[in-house]
Amino acid sequence: MTNDTFPLAGHDVHRMGYGAMQLPGPGVMGPPRDRDAALAVLRRAVELGVNHIDTAQFYGPDVANELIREALHPYPDDLVLVSKVGARRDDVGAWLPAQRPEQLQDDVRHNLRELGVERLPVVNLRVMPREEIAAEDYVPLDEQLAAMRELVDQGLLEAFGVSNVPPEQARVAIDAGAVCVQNAYNLLFRDDEATLQLCAERKVAYVPFFPLGSAFPNMPKVTEDPTVQAVAARLGVTPSQVGLAWLLQQADNVLLIPGTSSVAHLEENIAAAQVRLTDADIAELEGPLAD
Repeated sequence: MTNDTFPLAGHDVHRMGYGAMQLPGPGVMGPPRDRDAALAVLRRAVELGVNHIDTAQFYGPDVANELIREALHPYPDDLVLVSKVGARRDDVGAWLPAQRPEQLQDDVRHNLRELGVERLPVVNLRVMPREEIAAEDYVPLDEQLAAMRELVDQGLLEAFGVSNVPPEQARVAIDAGAVCVQNAYNLLFRDDEATLQLCAERKVAYVPFFPLGSAFPNMPKVTEDPTVQAVAARLGVTPSQVGLAWLLQQADNVLLIPGTSSVAHLEENIAAAQVRLTDADIAELEGPLAD
């Protein structure tokens, strides 16, 4: 795979990483459909040079972390595991806020136990929108960031990042020491341009989730876009590879974590790091949203 890297908490990570969200069952709940296949994906990712894996205790819950530990522990020296806290799941899969300082601390320790490590390179604080949180569960961002800094001071984390934040909150978090920002962004959903630019200016890693879209109504699938399909056909690559290559060419600080439960799809994603889009390709891809 490409040798193109970007620093994350002092580690040089390949810009094509892997996200473990699709390893659990449907709705990111319960065991995988095929456990052996899930373990094979993780092992193959590392074989292909991936050294940045994104996970969370609430993927499953507990499922993704447990699979990562079984597949890869003891971990390669250069593997950077990144988890996240700030939410929990109920029995039916709903996302619940868990942003009080003591919850953040407890959940970081939970991740450490599950992954079988004493320290994690990075844990992202998943910030839930104010309107989605009941008054009694609301915690000001400054208090959450202070809790994350305390975990760094305690030696449980090397650094922290933030996820799901608007530009103004991203700026506050970076000022507080955040080393990465993880937000929704892709070719067809470019609402977060301002945060990407901020991170590039501050030399902070920007990690887009939903890099190829999702099933949500406001997040169209990049692979189903006719222009993407046309460019892919002309270049002799897949629509997924075009969407991922476009992201990699946006800025050097973009780190990708596409997820999959298929080894074949994983290999396709990794190969996207070798796809080079010309200026004309990019202009064509961006044309529908240019106005």
